[in-house]
Amino acid sequence: MDPSFRKKWGIMFTAVIMMLVLLIIRTAIDLLGFDTVPITTVVGAFITGAIFTIAIIFTGTFTDFKESEKVGGDLAASLKALYNDSRVLPLADEAPARVFRTHLRNLLHTIRDGLLENRFSLAEVNRDLNVLNGDVRTLAYQNLAPPLVAKLRNELGLIDKTCNRIEVIIRTDFIPAAYALAEVATSGVILLMLFIKMDGLFESTILFAVICTMLIGLLLLIRDMDNPFEFGPTTYADVDLETLVFLETYFDEQDAIMAETPPTKA
Repeated sequence: MDPSFRKKWGIMFTAVIMMLVLLIIRTAIDLLGFDTVPITTVVGAFITGAIFTIAIIFTGTFTDFKESEKVGGDLAASLKALYNDSRVLPLADEAPARVFRTHLRNLLHTIRDGLLENRFSLAEVNRDLNVLNGDVRTLAYQNLAPPLVAKLRNELGLIDKTCNRIEVIIRTDFIPAAYALAEVATSGVILLMLFIKMDGLFESTILFAVICTMLIGLLLLIRDMDNPFEFGPTTYADVDLETLVFLETYFDEQDAIMAETPPTKA
């Protein structure tokens, strides 16, 4: 299945399958005459309130998800800035800068591969950052101007801050009580819809299918959006990390340009 098609329709497909199972149960209840709950204003208010509650929880989760989408671009911008800064440092010996760029690539691999393979480790990131901090110390001993040293440290600090944010998002869940409330509301509406007495088989089937599919789909989406850094065939709401994926290509292109450029002395 095409990845973009799966990402767009995967949750809907799962929700429809679950709805069809419930529809079979609903049909059996209807045939046995157990659909005895009349449609009243109280029932309508309950269904409306449940949908409204789930929508509020979805809005909160969506806000966190949109914030997480910025992570890939922020990391890529900091890594690119560090790489480009290392190319223009006024050094008599270019060796420390080359070592710095090598370690910067290692940090990129640790972050990118850890996220895409669902094994992100803050401890590994910290080890790579410590190595880069040592490189900055070496550059300082090469009489690099203090403002340039401070700029390198500032970018490393931003990367550290962003990676800590990623770790917190992966490790923690959205408000557990909110999930419990959403699950109870969805279960309550579906249970009520199973026993509601509605005239007209076609009309009742359409109404049941639409409401159940919407509620189940929203609940599945909220669950999936809770960890936007979880990638795989069974996840659908993932942040875009293409900027990190293409960053190594950018590094390779810049290395090729540097190899063709005659070296200059500070």
